[in-house]
Amino acid sequence: MREVFCLKFNFKSRKAKLLLVVALLVFAGVVIAGLFVGSFFLVSFLSALFPEPCVGVVSVDGVIATSGDSGLFSGVVADSDDFAELLEEASSRSDVQAIVVEVNSPGGSVVASSEMYSALKNFGKPKVAFFREVAASGGYYLGVGSDYIVSSPDAITGSIGARATFEDYSQLFSKLGMNFTTVKTGELKDIGDPTRPPTEKEVEILQAIVDESFQEFKKAVEEGRKGKPRFTQANLESVSDARILTGRQAFKLGLVDELGDKQAAVSKAAELAGMQGEVKTCVFKTSKGFFEELLQGAASDLRQTFSSSPQKVSLSYS
Repeated sequence: MREVFCLKFNFKSRKAKLLLVVALLVFAGVVIAGLFVGSFFLVSFLSALFPEPCVGVVSVDGVIATSGDSGLFSGVVADSDDFAELLEEASSRSDVQAIVVEVNSPGGSVVASSEMYSALKNFGKPKVAFFREVAASGGYYLGVGSDYIVSSPDAITGSIGARATFEDYSQLFSKLGMNFTTVKTGELKDIGDPTRPPTEKEVEILQAIVDESFQEFKKAVEEGRKGKPRFTQANLESVSDARILTGRQAFKLGLVDELGDKQAAVSKAAELAGMQGEVKTCVFKTSKGFFEELLQGAASDLRQTFSSSPQKVSLSYS
């Protein structure tokens, strides 16, 4: 004969009822928490598989430079290598339908400006440049690599030109009684030497280099703005003295396409990409930490300080 053991509760007792209520509440809490956590992971999983379309935003702030020129004491620098990496990341993401490049830069290195221009021009999705406060010289050069340019009305832009800069401390050294002797293999080996004034021949050589760089800049503007409303060769020639312009003046000359704010640039990028409805933006920034940037900048400063071949002449779009 099998015995059956039964546990009986006296549900009439107050304590038993309270225990039952607590048990039910705990069970309900566990179920709700499970549903919440499950829903969260499900949404995250689906979001990863089917990300919401967005317009990428990449900022160019400060003086344009290559990674080797950005030091600890060089101020805010827009690194051309970082810029290219951010564009590559935006290109690889399926949710990024277009990008807006927000420019706040007075220009800078000829090489870095050209690299940024090429990276933007070769970007395979719709791209819009937005000139917020300053987008002059190399900052403008970068912008013409886009499909469309939106400028704040009061932004400073233009300054289409190049320059070479070198120091001449000969007067100061003379007052200090300091003399320098250079033994060289050729007449022009020490061009740009700060211990003496440049010769006429050296100035002519530097002028030819500057003119060559200017022609590259000008060619990029012609290609980027060709066929745009209001833009003509005569308009470009009228500002080829490297004058700065406001956004309004640049618009009248056809150097920018539209006057507006950042939202106008985002809306235009979305339009070029065929996006419908409310537009989401996704911001791209460098992943370098504070200490990494600090060490990299310090290393660059030390390298420039103790270099056996210091830079005597700098060529820039600024």
